[in-house]
Amino acid sequence: MKHIWALVFVAMFMACGGNKTDLETALELAGSNRKELESVLDHYKDDPEKLAAAKFLIENMPAHYSYSDPKIEDYYADALEIFKTKLSPNEQSDSLLKIKKFKYPNLESKTISDIKIMTADYLIYSIDHAFNLWKTKPWNAALSFDEFCEWLLPYKVVEKQSFDHWRDTLPELFTKDLNQLPDDDDESGTAFKTLETVRNEMYWKQLPHGIYTELAYPMLSASTMARQTFGRCGDYVTAGVATFRSLGLPVIIDESPLWGRHRMGHSWYTMISDRGEELTSEWDISTTAGKTFFPYERIPKVYRNKFAVNKKRLEYREKSVCKLPFNVCKHDITNQYIRVSNIEIPAKTEIKKVEDYASIFCFNGSCVDWSVVDFGTFDGNKAVFKNIGRNILYLVQYFDGEKLRPLNSPFILHSDGQIEFINFDNSQTREITIRRKYFQNANVAEMRQRILGAKIQASDFKDFSKCEDLFEVSGVNIPDKISVTPSKLYRYYRYLSSNGSYGSIAELAFFDSDTLQISGKPFGNSEAVKNAFDDNYLTNFETENPDGNFVGMEFSKPEKVSFVRIIPRSDDNDVHFGQEYELRFFDGKKWIVLEKQIARDNFLKFKNVPKTCLLWLKNLSAGWDERVFLIREGGDVEWW
Repeated sequence: MKHIWALVFVAMFMACGGNKTDLETALELAGSNRKELESVLDHYKDDPEKLAAAKFLIENMPAHYSYSDPKIEDYYADALEIFKTKLSPNEQSDSLLKIKKFKYPNLESKTISDIKIMTADYLIYSIDHAFNLWKTKPWNAALSFDEFCEWLLPYKVVEKQSFDHWRDTLPELFTKDLNQLPDDDDESGTAFKTLETVRNEMYWKQLPHGIYTELAYPMLSASTMARQTFGRCGDYVTAGVATFRSLGLPVIIDESPLWGRHRMGHSWYTMISDRGEELTSEWDISTTAGKTFFPYERIPKVYRNKFAVNKKRLEYREKSVCKLPFNVCKHDITNQYIRVSNIEIPAKTEIKKVEDYASIFCFNGSCVDWSVVDFGTFDGNKAVFKNIGRNILYLVQYFDGEKLRPLNSPFILHSDGQIEFINFDNSQTREITIRRKYFQNANVAEMRQRILGAKIQASDFKDFSKCEDLFEVSGVNIPDKISVTPSKLYRYYRYLSSNGSYGSIAELAFFDSDTLQISGKPFGNSEAVKNAFDDNYLTNFETENPDGNFVGMEFSKPEKVSFVRIIPRSDDNDVHFGQEYELRFFDGKKWIVLEKQIARDNFLKFKNVPKTCLLWLKNLSAGWDERVFLIREGGDVEWW
């Protein structure tokens, strides 16, 4: 079911196309609720500044929406009861998910435009409260009216937020530390110190617990967002921004719909400092504003969540045929974060064009291949896009009246602004070897290095006072099963990590043949020993001591071990023995499956791979992090 507000946009735009002002259009769209809004305007008729603020809110109100089903408040009441229990955050999340599905299904589709339900009392309360904070807080002395309208005035932080007295509720819960701060002539009364003090108190009271599987409805009443025990970054960003604004701090939400080399997107908060700077956080309430912002991440687009309608997006919603779900209150600020380019992508062949818009996509991975990040317009046979983040792979698609189709080949917008099209060419093929399905970040590379210098040892004595060295790790690209040739049978075998490595191993296994694994009693110098034998590549044997760590297995009788499996600590995106994989290539229009394989080592070999193409290794057995890649000359893998 489409949101009611989605239909309102078109009516609003068409009305604005005539002689009516945005305010007149909004009042017409209010229908039977018009008198409530007119009474607000009448209330402020002798206060030009507050009247202007009221007009700003009402003019843009048709684009904002709330739950239309009052059962959402019952859901919040149930959530508060669950938060009082001693269940873990994961268990609380599961309980709410069950309640959502069986007691409160489909509330997300039951929405209504705020213009139809806003009461005069609530809007007046909200405006007066915001003005009081603007005029009385010392850090807001230089805050302009336009800044105030976006960073402090709005009666809600995000869509579907309850019309409750959040500006009164939240300060009562998170200002204990602030009220106990000693006065000084340096930091007291500054926006940054105030925000940091409150943010820190919020963090330690809530201890954010990230859950990135399916969640129930977000906590969007003041009482629930203040007490939530789990959620995603965006949930805690929302709670933080609502709390900060309730104290008169000018704060706003920025976001990227998708990272340049990760699935999913991200949101964070940005504040206006006492010096007038925009200071961004990296994460949610767990991070300070103003620190370095993800220096290694590639970002295709950054949008600011404003209250004002983005007229270009509103025009897209009215004129486009395909109507991809671009929120009309998000504003492009990509060039404030990264270097960008304005690009033109020509159609590769003659196309059937049914609208003047094209859309630009990034690769997502897992269940979704391409995810849209922005739209552009056609200039002849070229699609034009502005403020596009660099060093990222993109695909432009257009709507032909039936479906979205690629306008041209996928392309890399390089760091210098040059465009490289990845044109499919199967005139030549080659054999490739691949060890991962996802790029290796700095942390994974560092963890993998910790196996260097480690030894496999065998002994008749549990203390290894006498032992035989069977193997020493000299490189990170070890085989799945390391061949060893002990001189005799032993009862004790172990992995002895090198000094400085903290143990750091994900899995350890012993085999008497290539296929038969030997079971015994695990031992080691840490309680984490069980993690090395649990068949979970994301749990690790690791200690707090950097040196002298070991983990191994005691057998009931002397055994001859012929092979040893060492799985280094990583992100579980390596190729793993026994799991099924599928290699795909992009033929310029769609993904084609080249071959499926069950891994018989910790790498895969594929023959007859087109020499020039975009590739995607998909794990059919487990996991969700996957990235596309190229094989450059020399066989090097280049991840995108």
